[in-house]
Parts: sequence; structure tokens; C-alpha cells
Amino acid sequence: MSYLRSTHLVEGIGDEVLYSIGAFLGILVPMIVYIVNGNSDNVQNIHPDSEENVLSTRERVRASERVRTNPGGIDCPVCLGNTQYGTETNCGHIFCGTCITTYWQHGTWLGAVRCPVCRQQVTLLLVHFTEEEQSQTSAEKTVILNKIADYNRRFSGEPRPLMDYLRDLPTLLRHAFSEFFSVGGLIWMFRVRIIAIFIAALFYFISPLDIIPEAVFGILGFLDDLFVLLLLAIYISIIYRNYVQSRANNAQAQ
Repeated sequence: MSYLRSTHLVEGIGDEVLYSIGAFLGILVPMIVYIVNGNSDNVQNIHPDSEENVLSTRERVRASERVRTNPGGIDCPVCLGNTQYGTETNCGHIFCGTCITTYWQHGTWLGAVRCPVCRQQVTLLLVHFTEEEQSQTSAEKTVILNKIADYNRRFSGEPRPLMDYLRDLPTLLRHAFSEFFSVGGLIWMFRVRIIAIFIAALFYFISPLDIIPEAVFGILGFLDDLFVLLLLAIYISIIYRNYVQSRANNAQAQ
């Protein structure tokens, strides 16, 4: 009596399902690693078109009198000191909270500013405080948080071209990922929506119904999977942006 040996990698599960899950994780894990690590380059050079406004802002915040309270941290390109109450733009550049809000208030108060480093329109300001600064209670911190909330309330809902969504992805996804696992981070409604998106993406990868089937086009068949994953990532960034905007509106109402 002869027995047929199963050719599947895992008994009861088709190999195509395992390959799809492997491809999904192979794409997702490097993306998460890149997002979590963020921009490892601490050098932020001022764009030539921003130099005049930065010099004016530097004089207003009296850079020479600022105390370096965060040795070894990221240098603020405006005051040239280590960042105090770091504030990150949607394009991923970090400034002192006082410096970037002063740059806004004494520049284009009625409109969103352009990043002093890359000149991309700043539509969102994100808190990038150290753990010590997070636990502090000070008048300066309260003022900065109120100004960040005011800025986000005014400009976070402005329409943007598709390329701006793509440029914002690393920064917004990194903050969303960080807040997702924090105790006081994203509220459950937003967490459930993000989980549902990841489950939907996984099911799409497993599903045999593809726009570009891998069985016919080989490795090129994963292009539609990449496109779907990119769209889902953009949608998550939009969810997080809406969350930050609603949080700013609530802070303004209080």
C-alpha cells in the first residue's frame, strides 16, 4: 500500500497562500523599519530661498542666548542649537517649537509656511519632544502646544497634490505607528480602522483575484499588490492627519 506525500509546504494550506503572505510581509516589514527609523541624518541645511526669513527668526528668538538642553540631539537649523520642544513638519524636518512657530507667526501668518529646509508646504506640525520634555510642565511648553494646535487647525485640511501625500508618508506613518502602541495615543476608533486596513491588504494579497496575476506575469504580477499597499498607506496617513486635525480642534475649543 503506497501513500502519497503532500507537496505543500504546510499541510492543508496552498503554497500560493504562503507565498502571498511571504510577499506581503516582505514588502511590509522593510516599510515599517524605514518608517520607524525615520531620517537618520541630523544635518538640516536651510534652503537658499529661506535664508532671509530664517535670519530674521533667529534674531527674534535670540539664538545666542538659548541654552543647549538636549546635548547630542538634532540641531535646529533656525537657532543653530539643539532642539528644544522639537516640532516636526509633515516633510520630516525638525525644529525647536519656538523657532518654527515664530518663523510662521512673523512670516506668512495668514497662510501655511514653506519648510525652511526643503521648501515643501508645511500643512502639519507634529510633536517631537524628548521623554523628559514630555513629562515637563512649563509655560513655554503650553504655549508651543497651543500654537501647534492652532497651526494644525488652520492648515492641516488644505488640499495637496498627490506627490505631497507620497512625501508625507514616512513622517505621518512613523507618528501614527508610534501613537498606535502608546497608552495615550490614537483612540480606539482610529486604531480599529487601521487594523481593518491591514487585514484588507492581507486578504487582497492572499486572494487569487489579481489585477495583474502572478501566475501569468511572474514577479511583475506583484506590481498591483505594491500599488494597493501604497494606496492603503496613503489612506492611513490621511486617517492620522484627520485625527491630528480633530485633536487640534478639540484643543482650540477647550
